Amino acid sequence: MIGVETEAVGLGELKVASDPSRVLVCYGLGSCVGLALYDAVARIGAMVHVVLPDSSMARGRDAPPGKYADTGVEAALAAIVKAGASRSRITARAAGGARMLSLAGSNPKLDIGARNAEAVRAALARHGITLVAEDMGGTYGRTLHLYVATGRLLVSTVGRGEREL
Repeated sequence: MIGVETEAVGLGELKVASDPSRVLVCYGLGSCVGLALYDAVARIGAMVHVVLPDSSMARGRDAPPGKYADTGVEAALAAIVKAGASRSRITARAAGGARMLSLAGSNPKLDIGARNAEAVRAALARHGITLVAEDMGGTYGRTLHLYVATGRLLVSTVGRGEREL
């Protein structure tokens, strides 16, 4: 699209945008969860690329807060509010959380995708934010696009097409 600038949200990253020409993108979500927060009145969006369910799994102190569901949700909420969003208007949508390893079916602890999805849901609930739409689970990867100008959220999947959340 002309005049649109995509900005990748990498593993463990968190990005906030209010520029209507921006599209925040989480590429290749497998077991990771891409969480999009949006304030439709202020037209401010945030996206976080959650890699693991809980910061207690951290080996060091230098991990970005977006890497974990518990710290990522909290950091994304703080960042979008700081950018001018109203907490009462924020909506949340998420995609990813797939079971990418066949071994995960035999051991729930190995199903990082399901654990990530549940941890994101729980963290949102702790902060009083409703997850209004999701495309999580399954055994396939996804790419997530958040169009800041409109709040449109597209999930693309190889072989399954594109879907709006």
